[in-house]
Amino acid sequence: MPAPSEKIPFSQRFRRFLPIVVDIETSGLQAHRHAILEIAAVIPGTDEAGRWQIGEIHTLHVQPFVGAELEPAALAFNRIDPFHPFRLAVTEAEALDTLFQTIRGAVLRFGCLKAVLVAHNAAFDLAFLNAAVSRTGVTRNPFHTFTSFDTATLSGLMLGQTALPKALKAAGFEWDPASAHSAAYDAERTAELFFWMVNRWSHLAALERAAATG
Repeated sequence: MPAPSEKIPFSQRFRRFLPIVVDIETSGLQAHRHAILEIAAVIPGTDEAGRWQIGEIHTLHVQPFVGAELEPAALAFNRIDPFHPFRLAVTEAEALDTLFQTIRGAVLRFGCLKAVLVAHNAAFDLAFLNAAVSRTGVTRNPFHTFTSFDTATLSGLMLGQTALPKALKAAGFEWDPASAHSAAYDAERTAELFFWMVNRWSHLAALERAAATG
């Protein structure tokens, strides 16, 4: 990917929102009934040329909240045993506290005002995140409560593909089905796709500006 013609700080790229790529693995599809079992977040970085890339990856295993419904089909799909002793899972409140503290630090470090959630089919992840915040009463949520960036929509526009594996392959990335549906793997692959699209758009915009002024 060519380098952008100018290095734009994170604080100036998206209205002072810092995009944080998130993947959440759950025990079902209903945010208020089913549990968060894993959550991963990718904080962006840049290379020397100003291209966006993965900066940090944070992953937490989460204990189902009391009364959560655990759908066998969902657990078979993501291959998570919620009660496995070696998961080292923490409570929902502990997971949010830890993750939010890390993200607030990144928002402050990059001179941004708030984080914005980036995910593949982002409405799903944002609904589970907001439900967990409401359930636990955890405060100082760094994420915008309703704005999100959906890589399924963006990749449909830029690549003609909405499924994550197909979009990644269209952009030149690998996809390992055996590793899929863990929060860490899916968040990392989604981040690669999102950063590729940001870099690609920046390059195309620079070419258009150059053509207009040349």
